[in-house]
Amino acid sequence: MPSHRRRFVEGSLLAIGALRLSPSLAAEGDAAPARQLRILILGGTGFIGPHQVRYALARGHEVTLFNRGREPQAWPARVEERIGDRNTGDLRSLEGGRWDVCIDNPTTLPFWVRDAGRVLAGRVGQYIFISTVSVYASNAKPEDESAPLASYTGADPMAETAATLRSRIGELYGPLKAASEREAAQWFPDGLTIVRPGLIAGPGDETDRFTYWPVRLARGGDVLAPGNGSDPVQFIDARDLAEWTIRMAESRTLGVFNATGPERPLTMGAMLGGIQASTGGDARLAWIPAPWLEAHEVSPWSDLPVWVPAEGESAGFARRDIGRALRAGLTFRPLAVTATETLAWFRRQPPERQASLRAGLAPEREAQLLAAWKASPGSVR
Repeated sequence: MPSHRRRFVEGSLLAIGALRLSPSLAAEGDAAPARQLRILILGGTGFIGPHQVRYALARGHEVTLFNRGREPQAWPARVEERIGDRNTGDLRSLEGGRWDVCIDNPTTLPFWVRDAGRVLAGRVGQYIFISTVSVYASNAKPEDESAPLASYTGADPMAETAATLRSRIGELYGPLKAASEREAAQWFPDGLTIVRPGLIAGPGDETDRFTYWPVRLARGGDVLAPGNGSDPVQFIDARDLAEWTIRMAESRTLGVFNATGPERPLTMGAMLGGIQASTGGDARLAWIPAPWLEAHEVSPWSDLPVWVPAEGESAGFARRDIGRALRAGLTFRPLAVTATETLAWFRRQPPERQASLRAGLAPEREAQLLAAWKASPGSVR
């Protein structure tokens, strides 16, 4: 293998010591793994990947990353990095390697799974595919992992590329994830784990889909809150997802799992109340009915993150059954920890990053909507 396609990266001994002592990486009560694993992570530099790497290292595993090498990081212990590009089918640096488990984090395109299968089938003991709850054909009612999946209706899922996905992501994301799951089952029929997360939250989230709320509530003042507070919400801290994934590798747990949370049902009202209690501020929640918001072109999920009205076709959206994952050991940080640590992370970002949240209502629009609501006959004064 050419030397430029393979490298080892590690941080200082001080960082290694900090890793071993970090309670967020080795939760109190975590049982030590029975054996050291050789773990291959496809990606590893996005949102959940770095959490997987650090937790795996803290538990004594050997980690190899495969990516394009464009976002190098200083890891707290030795990590092997193999360089390639799945968009071009360049997986040559993986040839000849063997691992106990492969974790495939970033894949939405079926041809990425096919190409990985061609190189890794018979060379990994377990293939963990990180999918999404968006694979389901319907969100109309609460269902478990046996619910029907979305169908791809195009000409050829293997012909879809990153460019075509970006151009029609709302239409293609779920069906292509479902097609990728099926492709993984063909290549790894006896060692496949499929994890279907919901909204992923926590420090490092560049989408701000959860971050919006801690930031907005900490800013204080009148806050536009959707519905009446009774709609259910589901999300999972990236660290909980990452650490559980590593433990699933340690136990070689196979099957399909919805991976969202929290453990018990949570409403939008309880979530915002919990975030406000943990982050402080003098926020005053102004609950505005969903029909009024719809009439004023306020979109669930994008304009008001995490929230989707629990009615009609979305009645089951935030009620996915996670019983199977709970029985397989999925655990959750308290909401207060996710909220406060996400806010602290956001406040460490450069000023230009903090100046413009990537999800949620812009301050000017929120103020306009609040003024319009207060002037409307339906508001409660």
